[in-house]
Amino acid sequence: MTRPTAPARAGQASRAIAPPSLRRHAADTARLAAPLAIAQLSQMAMSVTDTVLLGSLGAGALAAGGLGANLFFVVVTVLQGVLTSVSVSVAQARGADDLHRVPHIYWTGFALSLLLAVPAFALLSFAAPLLVALGEPPVLAHQVGEYAAVLRWGAPASLIGVGLMRSFLPAIGAAKRLLWISIISVFFNGFLNYGLIHGAWGLPRLGFLGSAVATAITVWLTTLVLMALLHLRPSHQHFVVARRPTAPLMGELFAIGWPVAITYAVESMLFLATGLLAGLLGAMPLAAHQIALNVASVMFMVPLSIGQAANVRVGYWIGAGVPRAARHAGFVALALGVGFMSMSALVMVLAPHWIVGLYLHLDDPANAQTVALAASLLGVAALFQIVDGMQTVGSGCLRGLKDTRVPMVAATLGYWGIGFPVGYVLAFHFGMGALGLWWGLAAGLASVAAFMTWRFHRMSRRGSLSGSLSGSLSGSLSEPR
Repeated sequence: MTRPTAPARAGQASRAIAPPSLRRHAADTARLAAPLAIAQLSQMAMSVTDTVLLGSLGAGALAAGGLGANLFFVVVTVLQGVLTSVSVSVAQARGADDLHRVPHIYWTGFALSLLLAVPAFALLSFAAPLLVALGEPPVLAHQVGEYAAVLRWGAPASLIGVGLMRSFLPAIGAAKRLLWISIISVFFNGFLNYGLIHGAWGLPRLGFLGSAVATAITVWLTTLVLMALLHLRPSHQHFVVARRPTAPLMGELFAIGWPVAITYAVESMLFLATGLLAGLLGAMPLAAHQIALNVASVMFMVPLSIGQAANVRVGYWIGAGVPRAARHAGFVALALGVGFMSMSALVMVLAPHWIVGLYLHLDDPANAQTVALAASLLGVAALFQIVDGMQTVGSGCLRGLKDTRVPMVAATLGYWGIGFPVGYVLAFHFGMGALGLWWGLAAGLASVAAFMTWRFHRMSRRGSLSGSLSGSLSGSLSEPR
């Protein structure tokens, strides 16, 4: 299918077109997902940089800064889930050639980002008393509270820059704008972190709080640059023409997005609870668990990005009134996600000790038990990888259909009705320890993956969608890529 490079304008003549080939679906999905994956990995790299530089100040600073950063990350990530509704809404509007609706979605999403920053700011403001209530040592809670009190000022920027922009830009075909900005932000964050922690290059010496200041500044600058590129680039300006946010549209976006936020929350809580259970087994199982989880988390960024791309592409073709193309886009994305995770799983199976060696000295006898257990966990993580990739891409496909509430319920039941109890029983009643916890995670994710795939198959059949779709694709409308 031939597509012009210029975006379409409302009111142009429309014509029916054939859906693209499966090969074209795969190529376009990969092109859309690649900059998103780089952006996700860059965000992880910023976190690693913060951790390494905080470690130079000692264990206390590392513990307080790490916990404060994790608290910030969890709070804003959950709230960013609400803003995933912007992506599918814009994609469907573009597919339907309803381009005048796109600026309304953008500015209403912008207003929603600012409103979501209020609970984020409030939660981070009360980090210290919340941690004391949860039994954390008062000194640590106080330090974490100080760290979070600085990071909270970055919450609005995180919700706009990561939540809104990372949803809006791919939906208008501008995902590449995220690529270089994300990479540059990693180096800028590292430079500013070091300078503010140690007082280098004429910057004030702020100690461990310097890391929080650097991260907040980096997030704000990244967000402002992305907004400038969006608003000042002539090819994108018609997407962000000034429009007044409307309550009905905000309600629509929130209705689509809040189940995604809940899904993010229950998944985060599952991994948090599993980590706590691993801690009960001892320091060695916890260390092995953290290694396996870190490896899996890095690999997860790729199918997560493919799921975000599927969200856009499925939504686009639904809006265009071409359900067959929406179905193909979804299943091609699933194949790409499972294919990548299968290759990463193969590496885990064939070279587990080499991977563990990136974290621990293999020749140190003190690490022998941890190395052996971590290598065993990577074997389970290989299966875990495949079903985790399937469930996140499947979830993205369903978001493209604006189907979020039933997947939220399914994920909650799969994670907490299957994954957590199975892991607990295997770990503590069958004596499998950390291996049991990971088999539980794999079981829970497998059940969610199977459901997401089945539901997308059921909902994407032509008969299920044809009644809710209308209109044909504009002859000159450019598909998100």
